[in-house]
Amino acid sequence: MNAIKDSVHDWIPLGLVYPSASHTRFEHSLGVYHLAREALRFLDVDGDRADHVRAAALLHDVGHGPYGHQTEEVIRRRTGRDHDDIGELLYETELAGVLESHDLDPDRVAALVAGEGELGQLVSGELDVDRMDYLVRDAHHTGVPYGTIDPGRLLRALRYRDGRLVLAAGNVPTAESLLLARALMDGTVYRHHVSRVAGAMLERACERLLDGGVAVERFRRMADHDLLVALRAEVPDLGGRVERRDLYKRAVWAGLGDVPEGVTRMDRTDERAAAREIAAAAGLDRESVLVDIPRRPTLKESRTRVVVDGVVQRLEEASAMVGAFRRARRARWRLGVYCPASDVEPVAAAAEDVLGLP
Repeated sequence: MNAIKDSVHDWIPLGLVYPSASHTRFEHSLGVYHLAREALRFLDVDGDRADHVRAAALLHDVGHGPYGHQTEEVIRRRTGRDHDDIGELLYETELAGVLESHDLDPDRVAALVAGEGELGQLVSGELDVDRMDYLVRDAHHTGVPYGTIDPGRLLRALRYRDGRLVLAAGNVPTAESLLLARALMDGTVYRHHVSRVAGAMLERACERLLDGGVAVERFRRMADHDLLVALRAEVPDLGGRVERRDLYKRAVWAGLGDVPEGVTRMDRTDERAAAREIAAAAGLDRESVLVDIPRRPTLKESRTRVVVDGVVQRLEEASAMVGAFRRARRARWRLGVYCPASDVEPVAAAAEDVLGLP
């Protein structure tokens, strides 16, 4: 049950930026369960179907490895599985038996967690209760007010039209509030530059831990603390530095307009190769440089469906604000190259040459 009990933060060092952000994934899971229960009440869904949705809401995060989304890509590359693919996990642990003892089908619960079917959209989708909880909870615990949406209004506006979860007529502003909250929290909290640097260090440390012989199944079952202990012992130059807050510094922090398109589409293998090339050009050890290229900016919330004049439209069709948010996301996108503070100048020069930056 470590996946429920550990820190809720997908970005391990959120507490480095916001010390009050000490809430747990268990609290979040209870919050998602509560919102799912309320949504089911407003949608008039009860009985066996509601029981399965509530179970899925409570267990929606059990597929996460240590530190949530921060290690998700590492696990996906090694196993080919996403965190919401929990079917095997339920049967590998005591959870399937617990569900069955309450007359719940583990396979149905796993399908709901993956967002399948009408009711699965409540657990994983553009209007899911997971997002409603973590935005409000993270805003509260960080002290950043941008995520303070009104979950009650969102839940009361939920409807089903042709099997799709939508917001009732008159709720374009409600949908815009969710989009705004996510966009502002993303730039201010989730992708704060300190979190980005520490997250890149953690991810590379985890890759090296696995390369050193730690089995990926053992890794994905680790509690957050277990991972830090392992990294401190096996990868002290990166894992130990994150724990001590002795972080790398930004040698490059480049906007989307300054980065060649081919670079923005690099995968992790390309990033590693570029980092090694930059380190060699700067005369440094190959592990002294990290290249951090985020995915090109998207706005999943812009696909939220809302009823306008009796017709179901996506928010991007119904709201002029979506275009502004997209431009803002593009303007905030940054490529990062990180290294020890003493090496910033040579790494910056080498990175500009290797990556073709102006």
